[in-house]
Amino acid sequence: MDNLKEDFLEFQAMTTPSPLALTVKKAKGAYITSTTGKKYLDFIAGVSACSLGHRHPKVVSAIRKQTKKYMHVMVYGEFAQEPSVTLCKELVAILPENQESIYLTNSGTEAIEGAIKLAKRATGRRELIGSFKSYHGSTHGALSLLGSEHQKEGYRPLIPGTRFIRFNSLKDLVQITTSTAAVLLETIQGGAGFILPNENYLKKVKERCQEVGALLILDEIQPGFGRTGLFFGFEHYSVEPDIVVMGKGMGGGLPVGAFSASHSLMRLFKDNPKLGHISTFGGNPVIAAASLATLRELRDSQIIFQIKKKEALFRQELKHKKIKEIRGKGLMLALIVENPETANKIIFKCLDKGLILFWLLWEKNAIRISPPLTIKEKEIIRGCSIIQEVLDSI
Repeated sequence: MDNLKEDFLEFQAMTTPSPLALTVKKAKGAYITSTTGKKYLDFIAGVSACSLGHRHPKVVSAIRKQTKKYMHVMVYGEFAQEPSVTLCKELVAILPENQESIYLTNSGTEAIEGAIKLAKRATGRRELIGSFKSYHGSTHGALSLLGSEHQKEGYRPLIPGTRFIRFNSLKDLVQITTSTAAVLLETIQGGAGFILPNENYLKKVKERCQEVGALLILDEIQPGFGRTGLFFGFEHYSVEPDIVVMGKGMGGGLPVGAFSASHSLMRLFKDNPKLGHISTFGGNPVIAAASLATLRELRDSQIIFQIKKKEALFRQELKHKKIKEIRGKGLMLALIVENPETANKIIFKCLDKGLILFWLLWEKNAIRISPPLTIKEKEIIRGCSIIQEVLDSI
C-alpha cells in the first residue's frame, strides 16, 4: 500500500498526537521490516506481548493446525474445545496449588474486570484498593484502579469505593480493612518505571488481606510468562495471590488474557446469577492453540533459564554515564536517564538507526526495553551498541 502511513493517520483512531507510524511489511524473530525495506531490531516485542518473538514457528504451526479443524464455534463456557481445555489444564499445573481454575478472556484488561467482579462477589464487599502509579488497562473497571488521576479525570464517574495505597509502603497497609473486597497490585509496577516490590512487601500485603478477609489480586500481565526469569513474577517473592491476572506474553502475539482462582471462588460465576461473567470470544480455539504452544515452548525449553544471563548482558553492555539507573528484572528493563527530552532523543535516534525502543506510561525519564525472550546474545550486543552510539552523540 503506497499510502499506508497516510491512511493509517486518516482512518485509524489514534491514541497519541504523534505515533511512531512505522509501516510494517513483515516481522520474524526479533526483527520488523518496514514497507520501505528497512529492517529494525525489536527491543519491545509488542510491549512484552511477543514473548517468543515474531511468528515463532511453533506458534504459527499451532494456529494453522487449529484453523484446519475449527475456529469460533460457541460463546465461552458452553462447548468443550480441546485447545482451550488443554491450555487451562496445563496452566493450572504451573500455577500455585490454590489456583485451580482458569477463565480465558480476550485481553489483560478484560481479565482485570473479571477479577475485580469475582472479588466483590466472593467477599460481598464493595471497596477496592489499588496503588498509586499503577496501570491495569483502559476499561472502566481497570481505569478505576489506575493510579494516575490525570489519565482518568476525563472519564469520571468511575467505580465508586476505590482507594489507593503507595506501592512498597508498609505504613499504608492499615488502609486495608474489613470493608475491603480486594487489593489489586502489579507484581512489578510497569508504567511507574518497572518498580520491584521490596523483598517482603507482597507477603505483608497478603498477610494483611488474610487478617481482614480481603483478597489479593496480582496483575501478572507484563511480568508473567517468563519475562522476569521465572514463569510468574510473584514466584520471586514467595507469595501466593488469591487471584492471578494474565495477558500480553501468554498469546505468542495474539490477543488473549486470563484470570485464575480456586474452584470455590470461580464457581461463584456459575449461578445466582447464572452467567456471572460472560464473553463471546474468550477461549477462542485458535488463540488458545497459539497460547498453548507458547506455554509449552516456555515450559519445556531453556528460554526462561537463559533470562537471567541475558539481563546481565544488557546491564553489562549499557554502562554509560548518561544512564542513571537500570530498573526492572529479567527482560523487563527500564533505562533511567536525566530527563524526558533525553529519553525522547534516544528513542527517536535509535529508531533512525534501526532499533525499536519505547516509553513507559508515567515515568517520563524511562526508556523501555522488553525484547522477545528468544533474543540472541549477539542481537542484545548489537542493539546495545546502537544505544551507546546514540548516547555518545547527544
